[in-house]
Amino acid sequence: MSDDLFHTQPTVLSVTELNRSVRELLEAGIPLLWVGGEISNLTRAASGHWYFSLKDARAQVRCVMFRSRNACLNWQPKEGDHVEARVLVSLYEARGEFQLTVEALRRAGLGALFEAFEKLKARLQQEGLFDFAKKRPLPAHPRQIGIVTSPDAAALRDVLTTLKRRMPHIPVVLYPTPVQGKGAAELIAKAIRAASERAECDVLIVCRGGGSLEDLWQFNEEIVARAIAACTMPVVSGIGHETDFSIADFAADVRAATPTAAAELVSQDRAILQQQIIQIRNRLARQMEYLLAERMQKLDYLSRCLVHPGERIRQQRELLGQLHARLGNAVQRRLHTAQAGLAPMPQRMHLAAAYDFERRQSGLQRLAQSLQHLSPQAVLERGYSLVQAADGTVVRSSRQIAAGDKLQLTFAQGSAGAAVVDTRN
Repeated sequence: MSDDLFHTQPTVLSVTELNRSVRELLEAGIPLLWVGGEISNLTRAASGHWYFSLKDARAQVRCVMFRSRNACLNWQPKEGDHVEARVLVSLYEARGEFQLTVEALRRAGLGALFEAFEKLKARLQQEGLFDFAKKRPLPAHPRQIGIVTSPDAAALRDVLTTLKRRMPHIPVVLYPTPVQGKGAAELIAKAIRAASERAECDVLIVCRGGGSLEDLWQFNEEIVARAIAACTMPVVSGIGHETDFSIADFAADVRAATPTAAAELVSQDRAILQQQIIQIRNRLARQMEYLLAERMQKLDYLSRCLVHPGERIRQQRELLGQLHARLGNAVQRRLHTAQAGLAPMPQRMHLAAAYDFERRQSGLQRLAQSLQHLSPQAVLERGYSLVQAADGTVVRSSRQIAAGDKLQLTFAQGSAGAAVVDTRN
């Protein structure tokens, strides 16, 4: 509501409007803040809401913490507790009562612890101590489980009871250490290092039951976080209740909400495993029955295909007889075909010989005519003569002879000797 409402005349407000305006002004003008004081007049209503007053030596103020907020607390406040509350300053309109709406509640003096927690967490996280890539998977079937806790802790009984119920055959090794009090952090880290060096377990549980922030603070120490990160085996943290978070939780490979949950994470449920074994056995039995039936069918088929050796020989003999008959018939058909082909052969040979004789005779006549035209005798018949020197060389030019040379003259009929009187070129 605007501030003009209080300065504009003659506006008259109802009580409801006034109270609503005051509430809006308070909630808008004052941010969330921390208020410290002593709890008094604490009432837990049936609705789940808490109503109480915060007081000091000089004043008090009414407070309400709604169920959705107080359900997140892991401790129960009581009359006389000195606390620090993160509040929204408001006004309960129905009664016009000034009150604080509590968003968070912690024991007085824990602010420094929370601040130390956040600083250490941020530093180790920046260093990479909490990197998810470094987290190791838990073994599915550990052969031996290690536990770092107090021998007198209720958390140890919870873990052992859970392991006995789920997987009683797995051996357990306890690395005893105090989990609360001065110097407990060093002893916890020492027990973790001992388990790591002995390396006799497949997984390590670091646990303790619930408690206040101060009770659980030993697991917020840097020495414990570094011991967990350096452990040679996977580490499961089960510290406090589900709403409790410690530095050890961030350093561990897996965080469990409670010690019992940590035991459940590292062990298989025997009943579930037995059921799985029964299912596997049934599947194997069905598979074997199927394979046997399939083999029997195949055997029946092969037995039908199996023939007695005597029957096999008889069948072979019949087949050989059929092949012999087919071969004889094929030979007879071949002979008949050959004989039919030989019957006209003499006449065909006679005709072929006559044709060949006529063809050769015609060729011989053509060759004789060609030879007659090309014969030197025909040339001589036309009045020419053949002149040869004394050595038989044919004389084709007057330059080949000289006066006095002997020549041989051949005519179409007969020959004569001659002597060269002179030559003319």
